[in-house]
Amino acid sequence: MTEVALISGRSIRRHGTMPEISRFFNIIIRMFVNEHAPAHFRAYYQEFEIFVEIETGIVEGRFPPRALRLVLEWLDLHREELMENWSIALRRGTLKKIAPLE
Repeated sequence: MTEVALISGRSIRRHGTMPEISRFFNIIIRMFVNEHAPAHFRAYYQEFEIFVEIETGIVEGRFPPRALRLVLEWLDLHREELMENWSIALRRGTLKKIAPLE
């Protein structure tokens, strides 16, 4: 299982284009095209939003515990695909959809 560290202080802000790459259990996963390193994605659930580093699994933001566990399980299953999408995003390509958690 991915090790989790909750870090406060980062302002989670909304940016221009943010394609949805997956959706499961009312959790929406988006990857911003015009973003910064490190490689990451954002997850949304109800009024909650988190920033998740792909390689480390470090999480910033607030999320209900059960929803967070689901996101981290999904991350563990799809880390390679997420890194591929990050590479595509840096080249301004079209991101690929990633299978939801079932």
